[in-house]
Amino acid sequence: MNELPVDKGTRVTLHFALKFDSGEVVDTTFDKTPAVLNIGDENLPQNFEAYLMGMKAGDKASYQVPPEKAFGQRNPNNLQVMKRHVFGADMVLEPGVVVSFADARQQELPGTISRVEGDEVEVDFNHPLSGRTLTFDVEIIDVEPVGPAH
Repeated sequence: MNELPVDKGTRVTLHFALKFDSGEVVDTTFDKTPAVLNIGDENLPQNFEAYLMGMKAGDKASYQVPPEKAFGQRNPNNLQVMKRHVFGADMVLEPGVVVSFADARQQELPGTISRVEGDEVEVDFNHPLSGRTLTFDVEIIDVEPVGPAH
């Protein structure tokens, strides 16, 4: 069994699940192919990587992750009210619909419609998981050093 601990410069094969307090599963690999990531490659948010540090192949753990270490607290400044005509005439506008916008740098910025009232459409640009405490279940399958690129 590999005894290498998870650290910077390692490639980790793992199963994970993100769940709400209610037990509702947000995302999981336990029923699929395990995830493979290089620590520090930003595939996993840094705060989630921190929970993995020092774990070894075969280790299992479950962590309660507060909003500050997950996707942040909700920010009321991220709610924007727009006029109806900004959206395409044939677009379905109702709470829960995710709309993609371009930010100032032309990067994709998703927003979730939170309210439609007359000519006003309120769009929430907070991360959908912001303000939520999450349970992060993890099972480390393998840890290996990341070799030099060939």
